[in-house]
Amino acid sequence: MLRSRHRVSSFQADLVALLPRLRRLARALTGSPAAADDLVQDACERALRNQSAFEPGTRFDAWMFRVLRNLWLDSHRRRAARGGVHETIDVAETISGADGAEIVALRLTVRDVERGMLRLPEEQREALALTCIEEFTFAEAAALLGIPPGTVMSRAARGRMALARMLRPAPGGDES
Repeated sequence: MLRSRHRVSSFQADLVALLPRLRRLARALTGSPAAADDLVQDACERALRNQSAFEPGTRFDAWMFRVLRNLWLDSHRRRAARGGVHETIDVAETISGADGAEIVALRLTVRDVERGMLRLPEEQREALALTCIEEFTFAEAAALLGIPPGTVMSRAARGRMALARMLRPAPGGDES
């Protein structure tokens, strides 16, 4: 009984420690802080209900990201079937250690990158979120997505190139 209670408390502690990363991935997938929070909450509820499915000794973060991603895919498919679209992103977080002009410039850049991420095909957005934001290796992201590492590399590369094109200033535009 004591070992089981320790496993539960360790599971819960690991889950709490992972919350910022889960929210970051959820935000990259959903494009909305509110939708990301809902997705993380649903993923945590599902994980807690099904914690016996987690195999100790394996990567907890990868297991949780898979739970979150599966929930997002289910929701995304339902929304797409109903003709739904992604919400726009509200970048309201403050950035410490910067002056007003820097904060405005950083917020505009973050907004542009987030909007660009939402314009990417789902596969590229997932690959970039896992490898660039969550810093999974290509092999780890591939295992999480159930695809070959080369496919993750290709999707991430295409996503980075597409984002770079979207963020490039327009020819003849004012760059002052």
